[in-house]
Amino acid sequence: MGGSDSEGDRSAHKEKEKKKLQALSPIAKPLAGKKLSKKTLKLVRKAAEHKCLKRGVKEVVKSIRRGNKGVCVIAGNITPIDVITHVPILCEEAEIPYVYVSSKEDLANAGATKRPTCCVLVLSKPTKGELAEDEQKKLKAEHDQVSTEVSALAASLF
Repeated sequence: MGGSDSEGDRSAHKEKEKKKLQALSPIAKPLAGKKLSKKTLKLVRKAAEHKCLKRGVKEVVKSIRRGNKGVCVIAGNITPIDVITHVPILCEEAEIPYVYVSSKEDLANAGATKRPTCCVLVLSKPTKGELAEDEQKKLKAEHDQVSTEVSALAASLF
């Protein structure tokens, strides 16, 4: 009997994943796969803890224009799509790697907010103050790893 419950949960989870993929916008490329998505959201979570995160379109655009570098993570299920169409262009001009994840809700949970978030910019160091040296090294290593994987994904597309 216990097996049927887990099967029900599994099918419900698959339905959820299917709905997420159906809600994706047509411009959501490069879209992170499951593994990269998990790594990226983990990086976003750590960056939020260390105050190295810019949330929302307005903050991200302002930060990019000011010359801050990092990894831009954009939600793929935004409607209307016009809200975020300029962000990838800004990222390409500033040579900032960007990647789409499947849902804005997952992005918000990783960014430690309850409100669904369109996009976040993960900075390699905090804008104010300093981190402990070992924390800085860990964050930088994870940031660099995700950054290279995102760049490789983008290169394979174009």
